[in-house]
Amino acid sequence: MRKRWLLPLAFGLIWAVAACGNVETGSTSTMTEHRHMPQIDVQVQVNGTSATVKVSTDMHISPEQYGKARKEGEGHIHMYLDNGEKIGVTQEAKVFENLTPGVHTIRVSLHNNDHTPYDVTKSVEFTIAPPK
Repeated sequence: MRKRWLLPLAFGLIWAVAACGNVETGSTSTMTEHRHMPQIDVQVQVNGTSATVKVSTDMHISPEQYGKARKEGEGHIHMYLDNGEKIGVTQEAKVFENLTPGVHTIRVSLHNNDHTPYDVTKSVEFTIAPPK
């Protein structure tokens, strides 16, 4: 008699453990994995007290989808000048004007439309010369 209830109980436990494992694995992979990991290159051109930051990437920069649903391989740029506030950028170039003389750092990162990061970042230092 004991053997008859033992088999359904064992089957039920195995099924419950397997179902829980699938749910957890599925939710983790969709949150952290990217099929497309974009590349980035950042160049800075200084002209007087202005600096033009040019970003080259194979990610499709999509101004019309800014802040909307995630789409693989598409998104926008975040820039941080001297560790300041985040600047959302939806084009390949951004001009910073009236910069003070000295060394500055621009940090550029790529993000999905929904602002989640691709974990692709590059920082570049540049110098604004003092007035002559």
